[in-house]
Amino acid sequence: MEQKDLWQSVLDEIYPEVNSASFHAWFHDLKLIKIQDNKVYIQVPMEIHKRILTTNYYNLIDDAFYKVTNHNYEFEFLLKEEIGDELLKFDPIVDNVDNFVEEKIEVSQVDEKWETNLRPELNFDNYIVGDSNRLAKIAGMIVAEQPGKVHNPLFIYGKSGLGKTHLMHAIGNYIVSHSKKKVLYTTSEMFKDDYINISNSENKGNNVQVMANFKRKYREVDVLIIDDIQYLVGAEKTQQEFFHTFNTLHQANKQIIISSDRSPDDLKLLEERLRSRFMWGLPVDIYPPDFELRCEIIRAKLKNMSISTKIDENVIEYIANSCQNDVRFLEGALNRLMAYTAMVVPPKIDLNFAIEALADFVNRNIYKTDSIESIQKAVADYFHIRVEDLKGKRRSADIAYPRQIAMYLSRILTEENLNRIGLEFGGRDHSTVIHACDKIVEELKVNKTLENQIKEIQNKM
Repeated sequence: MEQKDLWQSVLDEIYPEVNSASFHAWFHDLKLIKIQDNKVYIQVPMEIHKRILTTNYYNLIDDAFYKVTNHNYEFEFLLKEEIGDELLKFDPIVDNVDNFVEEKIEVSQVDEKWETNLRPELNFDNYIVGDSNRLAKIAGMIVAEQPGKVHNPLFIYGKSGLGKTHLMHAIGNYIVSHSKKKVLYTTSEMFKDDYINISNSENKGNNVQVMANFKRKYREVDVLIIDDIQYLVGAEKTQQEFFHTFNTLHQANKQIIISSDRSPDDLKLLEERLRSRFMWGLPVDIYPPDFELRCEIIRAKLKNMSISTKIDENVIEYIANSCQNDVRFLEGALNRLMAYTAMVVPPKIDLNFAIEALADFVNRNIYKTDSIESIQKAVADYFHIRVEDLKGKRRSADIAYPRQIAMYLSRILTEENLNRIGLEFGGRDHSTVIHACDKIVEELKVNKTLENQIKEIQNKM
């Protein structure tokens, strides 16, 4: 038997023994590298796979190989970077399970029209995966396969622009297309607006019906996906209502998926009982994409753009190097490049052309004046400290002074409220922000050096 066929036969033996979600999580991305000297070398995508496969599935893999080969082997699980030159001297088997045929669940038509708010173009197929988001995708696929049964709630956190919303829509779209379950995607702002609408004066005469509609919308679903939960900070009554909504759904084994720009432990200004419930399931973080993943994201987006045949590889690398923290910036850069190309119509898009096209765009987007995060970055750069210092607990003068300036600039340059600003600076309360702003205002009256420092920081932005 050819080794490629052998690997497929092994997978055929494993698939019926586990549920589909577990198969996708732990076997889908495996690669059989080599069988040599009674040992099977298998490449795994992440360190966690080694532990799970060894602890939970070693006997299953052993049995599958024995059924196919009538022979017992030892197994070694290796990360890509751990595969040595000696193994690579042999022709690897680069076959994985991309062609594995999944069982499809037939979905009958639902009589009642239900608005999910999902964007159908956001799915698992076009969610580009790297080391920074691989675990989040695995968790998302497990939840999509078994909503309400594992990882409930699923709490996805990470900075803005890293793909949390895409992943949430992908989970929701998968559930809709593979089941009859009722899915609702919303944001904390939409939830808050719907709750406030209950007490609006124009609705007072029909308050009971409005409340009933609210509960029907949010509590009679099988899957509730709520984005940007951090914006419930300061909305105490809405937090109470979400607490009761959460309990109702969780007790009924309905799936809850939540996203935030920080971990549950860092949501200091949310109610403790809410934060503790967010930890009941699985909190999983998404890191900023590394250079390789940024390049892959750019290539994927170029497939649907007219400039894809003109662009040089070093232009892709230039754009990837220009942004390290935000996927949306990559999209903006490509849109800007496409618009500039349409005006100039160059025969090809080389590095010099890209630098010219994106010069002010790249510089402008390093610091955005309406972003607390960007203000923190500018202040930290100016004072040669880390952004983490501004958010930390240290109170030494070399940290406290820049922190107060950053709070002051966040107050005058953004539309964020005091609670939100305090949240961004390590969960400090609004009184700390007021004190910092008042101190800088008073200091500006007599301190010309401080005035110049603030002007220089603002010039950066």
